[in-house]
Amino acid sequence: MSVIELEAPADARARSRPRPSRTSGKAWQRWLSPVAVIVIWQVASSTGLLPPRLLAAPATLAATAADLVQSGVLPTAVGVSLQRVLLGFAAGAAAGILLALVAGLSRPGENAVDPLMQMLRALPFFGLIPLFILWFGIGETPKVLLVALAVSFPLYLNTFAGIRGVDGKLAEVAHTLKLGRAALIRHIVLPGALPQTLVGLRQSLGVAWLALIVAEQVNATAGLGYMINDAREFLRTDVIVVGLLVYSALGLLTDALVRLLERRALSWRRGFLG
Repeated sequence: MSVIELEAPADARARSRPRPSRTSGKAWQRWLSPVAVIVIWQVASSTGLLPPRLLAAPATLAATAADLVQSGVLPTAVGVSLQRVLLGFAAGAAAGILLALVAGLSRPGENAVDPLMQMLRALPFFGLIPLFILWFGIGETPKVLLVALAVSFPLYLNTFAGIRGVDGKLAEVAHTLKLGRAALIRHIVLPGALPQTLVGLRQSLGVAWLALIVAEQVNATAGLGYMINDAREFLRTDVIVVGLLVYSALGLLTDALVRLLERRALSWRRGFLG
């Protein structure tokens, strides 16, 4: 131990030691309410307070999910739905970010793009389904386009706000450094708008699954929505709930992936802010 450490007051040395996080040992407490709900749900089902025709018991749902996995019905449905979401998300994300760049980087671009986007995002999905069927038939195209349309709006709005929220002083610095427009966009505008764009990415993924649920309710022959519709015809509430839980799990998984991407992409900001 050095002389400085010996002469330092005891309370100063105590404050300099890292304190254990208050939440590090209490993460399990977040699981108390979900577990309690499942237990109450199972007890209510076992005692007859919750009829199976209204809502299947958790034990029944687990057995149904295992049967659907073993028969291959659930993996096939998940694969079809994932394909639709990925295609729709890729198209909608590209369109939303591109339109946000056009509208955010110039006033004429904003006047041309923003009014149309504000009008389109007010349209209800169910109102577009008949029109999409007339235009594109009853195949995969209208389903993918519905997802793409839903995805584009959160990304457009957040990316546009992120571009317009970039500090003007940074643009003055770029002008001083004699950066061209392409370099200005690449080194200042896009990094400055990235946090807001990632927020839009998380929102758009959640909206993508909601749009898929709507799209798969109409003229679908495969996917989670088709599985749920088929179960409704036979009053299989257990299959319906399993399908909805899979939708939820996929939404949580995609959100976790975006949060991981956000931590990696914005690691420079945490280091800068300390």
